[in-house]
Amino acid sequence: MNNDFPRILTFLRKERGLTQKQAAAELGISQALLSHYEKGIRECGLDFLIKAADYYEVTTDYLLGRTLQRSAVPQAESTDDEAEQERVSGSMINRINRKVIANAGTVIYDLLAQVGSRRLTNSVSNYLMCAHYEVFRLIYSAEPTNTQTLFSLEQNRYKSCASAAMILELEVAENIIAEEHIAPALSPDILSGYFDKAAASLFSLIQFSERNIRSCINQNLK
Repeated sequence: MNNDFPRILTFLRKERGLTQKQAAAELGISQALLSHYEKGIRECGLDFLIKAADYYEVTTDYLLGRTLQRSAVPQAESTDDEAEQERVSGSMINRINRKVIANAGTVIYDLLAQVGSRRLTNSVSNYLMCAHYEVFRLIYSAEPTNTQTLFSLEQNRYKSCASAAMILELEVAENIIAEEHIAPALSPDILSGYFDKAAASLFSLIQFSERNIRSCINQNLK
């Protein structure tokens, strides 16, 4: 089983708004076993792969991250434009990650709108923009011959400067929350009620991020 399967399996469950207990019962396995599949701790058998594909109404190739097409279509119906779109868009996990990040961003900005603090919105936006800037410049600069005239920060300083700015913006955001007594009452149930599928993406982002954080920490401690 590949590394994309656990994330896609989790995404499909949360997209439907199901708990692990609910999905496991429908799929005829224990919650503990489903949790192991979603975390990539154990590999499932072919029987479960087919059952999960039928349950979520997707193809097994979609579950494995091998295609962007959720349902099977005759080969003749596929067009050159669709093939090109799939090539440009990248793998299935690429599409899922984009959707998760976009939907989670929607939740964050809707919450900021409800809070109504322009200062907090600006601080959060500055933080997120710095993160996007740093990643984009890293990719852009991978080819040494690409012109750097697009940027004003020196090539050998931008990463440390962007990381420092992000740390400072988080501190600014924390101070604004304390000063303006911002404390929205939230819970998974409240978020699900407000945002439906977008909340499911947020929950996936939290799970994926914490898993990656633990993995990075464990690797560095070895």
